[in-house]
Amino acid sequence: MNLAENFSKELVVAIDASDAAAKLIRSYFKGNFIVDIKEDMTPVTEVDIKAENTIKEIIMNAFPDYGFYGEETCRENKNSEYTWLVDPIDGTKGFVRGYPFFSTQIALMHHDEIILGVSNAPIFDEIIFAEKGKGAWMNNKQIHISNTKDIVSSTISTGNLKTIAQSENWKNLGKIVSKADRIRGYGDFYHYHLLASGKIDVVIESDVNILDVAALSLIIEESGGVFTDFQGKRSNLDTTSVIASNPILYSSIKKELIGN
Repeated sequence: MNLAENFSKELVVAIDASDAAAKLIRSYFKGNFIVDIKEDMTPVTEVDIKAENTIKEIIMNAFPDYGFYGEETCRENKNSEYTWLVDPIDGTKGFVRGYPFFSTQIALMHHDEIILGVSNAPIFDEIIFAEKGKGAWMNNKQIHISNTKDIVSSTISTGNLKTIAQSENWKNLGKIVSKADRIRGYGDFYHYHLLASGKIDVVIESDVNILDVAALSLIIEESGGVFTDFQGKRSNLDTTSVIASNPILYSSIKKELIGN
């Protein structure tokens, strides 16, 4: 498939930037690198910073008037109508400990709407991308979410759950778990890749930030799914929770979990 003929220049550049970052990240994986601890007590490596700078150079050279919001660097051009959202290594803890559940996330937001996303998992040799109105694609093959219609037939994956575990909705999640066919905890990018390609049916998380999931949210929507926070809002800069599934199953999960 000729990407330049079928998709925007922005998406093509984002894919190129993610590939450049992936090459860098692979070269350091399971090697020696500097690890620091940020103010929020999460790790950041020299590889995170180098990968983000690599991405930033490529996309800002192509689109110098666009805004940039990266996990590891300061936000720039805040007043631009377009803003790149970048997490160079989503899953830094896994990267540091030498297991492969990490990815590069790049999304583009137009005003408050995410219009394209790229999720590149370098150790899996797996790249998913989506552009608004043009479907979701894994390694250049179009993918679709499952059509599972009920909780008892579904496979559900959970990620970070600390906040919901401290809330009254924890019991509701337990009821969902007791009904589901299978429960897994794939986490990070991986359960969203599985969801978008129809291999699992639901993802529930209560502790995320927009840079973790911006690209993935559009990928899920373009694969035919629904992706919102617990209040039913689509992804935005304040997103901290996720319910994602196909449209029919999403309604059942949200009603069971939140009560509306």
